[in-house]
Amino acid sequence: MADWDTACRLAERLLPEVERSTSYRTPALKVRGSLFARLREDEESVVVFADPMERDALIQEDGATFSTTPHYEKHPIVLVTLASVDDDQLGELLVESWRRRAPKRLVKEFDAAAGRTGGKP
Repeated sequence: MADWDTACRLAERLLPEVERSTSYRTPALKVRGSLFARLREDEESVVVFADPMERDALIQEDGATFSTTPHYEKHPIVLVTLASVDDDQLGELLVESWRRRAPKRLVKEFDAAAGRTGGKP
C-alpha cells in the first residue's frame, strides 16, 4: 500500500530534478517547475499525467485503483488510489508522468544515462 511519502521517495529515487512543491494548495511533485504529480484534496489519490488511451485501459482493467472525474476527462490525467496501487506500478506511473512534463532535453539525458534510446522505461 502506497502513500504520498512513498510516491515522493519513489520519484526522488527514480528521477532527476524532482522538486517537492504545492499545486492547488496540495502537496505536489514538479520537474523544473512543471507539475507532474499531486496529492488530491482527499489525500487518498494522486493525480498523474498519462496517455489518454493508456489511462482508459488502466481504468477498464482496475477501476478500484484508477479513475477520472468529469473535470479531468478531457485531460491526459489519471487518478491513482494510493491504498490499492503497489510501489512498482506507482513508480512506473510517476516516471511516465515525469516524462510527459519534463523538458525534452532532460528526458534525453535521463534516457542516455539509463542506456535507453527513448520510449518507456
